[in-house]
Amino acid sequence: MKPLHRHLVNTSRKVLCTAALAASLTTAAVATTPSTADAGESEPSPDSPQATDRGDARLDLPAPVADPQVPPTTTAPGGASGIPGTALDAYKRAELSVAAALPGCKLPWQLLAGIGRVESVHASGYGLKPDGSTDKPIRGPRLDGNGYAEVRDTDQGEWDADTSYDRAVGPMQFIPSTWKKWGADGNGDTKRDPNNIYDAALGAGLYLCAGDRDLSDPAALDRAILSYNNSREYVNTVLGYMKQYKDGGVSEIPNPPVGNYPTPPVTGTLPTPTPPRLPVTRPMPNPTPAPSKPATPTTPAKPTTPPAEPSKPTTPTTPTKPTTPTTPTTPTTPPAATLAKVELVGASGITAEAGSAFTAAPKVKALLSDGKPAKNQVVVFVVGDDTTGATRFGTSDSLVVRTDDQGIAAAPGLKAGAKAGTFTLRATAYGSVNEYTVTFKGTVTAAPVVLARKGTEQLDVVVGKSLTGVELFATAAGQPVAGLKTTAGLVEKDEAGKWQPVKPEAAAKGPYFKGGKDGAEKLTVIEPAATGADGKLVLPELFTAPETLPGTYHLRILTAEGVALVLEVKVTAAPAPQA
Repeated sequence: MKPLHRHLVNTSRKVLCTAALAASLTTAAVATTPSTADAGESEPSPDSPQATDRGDARLDLPAPVADPQVPPTTTAPGGASGIPGTALDAYKRAELSVAAALPGCKLPWQLLAGIGRVESVHASGYGLKPDGSTDKPIRGPRLDGNGYAEVRDTDQGEWDADTSYDRAVGPMQFIPSTWKKWGADGNGDTKRDPNNIYDAALGAGLYLCAGDRDLSDPAALDRAILSYNNSREYVNTVLGYMKQYKDGGVSEIPNPPVGNYPTPPVTGTLPTPTPPRLPVTRPMPNPTPAPSKPATPTTPAKPTTPPAEPSKPTTPTTPTKPTTPTTPTTPTTPPAATLAKVELVGASGITAEAGSAFTAAPKVKALLSDGKPAKNQVVVFVVGDDTTGATRFGTSDSLVVRTDDQGIAAAPGLKAGAKAGTFTLRATAYGSVNEYTVTFKGTVTAAPVVLARKGTEQLDVVVGKSLTGVELFATAAGQPVAGLKTTAGLVEKDEAGKWQPVKPEAAAKGPYFKGGKDGAEKLTVIEPAATGADGKLVLPELFTAPETLPGTYHLRILTAEGVALVLEVKVTAAPAPQA
């Protein structure tokens, strides 16, 4: 069993604070799906390098920062349940991204918060910035075998500034070799930096979900945490914080400033809290002299004169009551009213053709409890239940934006998938107590089929000869349409100028297809084979007989949806035989 090197906060002491989504996102920042080749790979085990005895970043922090305590009589946000806004945002965005990439994992953000709490106190004391980076690098003890595992350098000092031995790096304390495999881009800046809490939180989520784990299963959850740090004490502590964040809630606190703390020697352990208690036992002999002082209470007889004086202060006390109106001012600070509602702007249904962009961006409006617009409110749009072949915001199925001064958030850049189908677009905003979600019903219609022949649409044939190998191509939105069924038939225009199948008497003197037994039957309509994967359609052989009259005929290829291509067939007389 590995020590955690710090006394642990009693997780049963719940602080009744509420969660709030961080306000540190840039406008239209994309909550990208995991950009790593290892998502869903084999399950890391407790003997992986990450699970070795590696200490944690809290060794660099003084006890008040490493283990913030909350007085039992207060719910001050700076205590054990307080999470810096940027860290809280990173954990929640990682949960969203992992849910999109590995929906079977069921990763709760509170698990990431529990690990972040144990490993670095959510990057507290290192100068956590709104973009997820820190003013001061976060590094664990040197893994040279002195008090911790021995792990020789694997990153040439790229992340841990040590070319001899590895150190765990960043707010989630990744061993460099683990980060090389599981590193991810959690904030859409195309970089994978273990020192950035957005990237680190997403990387940790992917690592914990590896091997098709379902973290709603307690046994799988246990294995996942052990693979992060092979210590039963570590598992119990992380689960304790996870439960505390789930049941008691958390309070969002400002990102703490960087601290100038001296780094203690790497000994593998930190002083326990017992030394401060020892001095308390030494003063125990003093209690005997103390009683002699209580004897002075005989002087309380003098306080009889002060009673006359207190009678005068009684009048000032009434003026002090007007100061209580200062407390009514605090009710106005209930964050200038809290988020209370999110509603659709416009229709709840959005439609586009397959492969095309949605012309109108889906919009929602966030309102505060006082009915005013919620300005600068984070809204997360997520595509789900998708049967369209990937309707996306660019390459991601989620988008994070802020509301404008009218409380409106728009989600631009949504492009329909490649095939007809449906999807659900959920827009969620996070309040101080609850989250609010509205839903759009998305429909993708099939793009219109285009039939075309390469080259001219005129076909030439001599009486008594046949046309073979006539190729057409079916596309939709520029992509081949496979499996398309059509009919091919000879047509002529009626008095209204519309194409109609040829009349029987005309059919007897024009081109024809062969059908029936041994091809003895002359047909004017036939069903060609369906288009192939490349969208190609090859027409059956079209015959002419010696009695076929020279002239211009028309062949129509028609889809079930009514898309038609009319080809001109020019039949010329056979040349006269030369003497």
